[in-house]
Amino acid sequence: MNTLTLRRPDDWHVHLRDGAALAAVAQFTARQFGRAIVMPNLKPAVTNAASARAYRDRIMAALPGNTRFEPLLTLYLTNTTSPDEIDRARATGFVHGVKLYPAGATTHSDAGVTDVQKVYPVLARMEAIGMPLLVHGESPQPDVDVFDRETHFIDSVLQPLLERFAGLRVVLEHITTARAVEFVSDARAGVAATITPQHLLHNRNAIFSGGIRPHYYCLPILKRERDRLALLGAATGGNPRFFLGTDSAPHERASKENACGCAGMFTAHAAIELYAEAFEAAGRLDRLEPFAAHFGADFYGLPRHDDTITLVKESWVPPTHYDFGDGTLVPYRGGEPIAWRLADAGPA
Repeated sequence: MNTLTLRRPDDWHVHLRDGAALAAVAQFTARQFGRAIVMPNLKPAVTNAASARAYRDRIMAALPGNTRFEPLLTLYLTNTTSPDEIDRARATGFVHGVKLYPAGATTHSDAGVTDVQKVYPVLARMEAIGMPLLVHGESPQPDVDVFDRETHFIDSVLQPLLERFAGLRVVLEHITTARAVEFVSDARAGVAATITPQHLLHNRNAIFSGGIRPHYYCLPILKRERDRLALLGAATGGNPRFFLGTDSAPHERASKENACGCAGMFTAHAAIELYAEAFEAAGRLDRLEPFAAHFGADFYGLPRHDDTITLVKESWVPPTHYDFGDGTLVPYRGGEPIAWRLADAGPA
């Protein structure tokens, strides 16, 4: 197969940042995706409907005036979020989820939830109105091994939460383990998961290949090969509970390449091409369109797109870096060949 035409996909988990960084990266997501669920962990965080509206305006201002891309905003859940704020967010029409970051679990999560019981009234309101809870599923406690944090969170927090709020719609974001695949596959109705390209293409050896590779460090961290194979099976298996979410998370080069580098991989410059590589390696390119363009839209109750994009089996090499505000951004596989090229995506 030398060309692959797909219904336009969506990215159900992306970090667009803000300010000059936003201006540098938004174009990559808008070029190939029709919509994207945009993460709220800015400084300050997007914690209410008013700040979500302002952030949406900044995203649109960073794109061409004729853009057809639609950012789908989220709220950052804190211990003090009120049920009334959830109602205000729903009324906007452009807030499509509320993000649960366990405090300290990842970048800019210090204002996250310290104890899920503190937000039970908010979760009850979300359950009542059908607002999805988007979960960074890791237990950040220092006594939990970094490679076990997802499994620990599922068993100690998420399973009891799903039982208590039996109608709450939940997306377990950027899953990384065979345990998560099993859990989501067997969960009650209304539970889904996103999967990133890096977790389909790599196991944890990539972080240490020839030395410490900071641009392969993300959270949740890459796991074992058996976990990667389980994720690949889930993504390519045709189960509508699993859909595309890049978790593309840009950081300035200096903040990655230092003694305490930030977690995050920038993949938005070649996202759909990377998924095509993974699906081709599994022999299931025929399953890429539903994973990328059907299942997420269906879960969020949004229409599938009518237009298409086209991929060509033609190797290309991304630049080694992009401009990123006053610094530079190192993309995933920068300076290295990627097997598929986005040939026809239409205007951003």
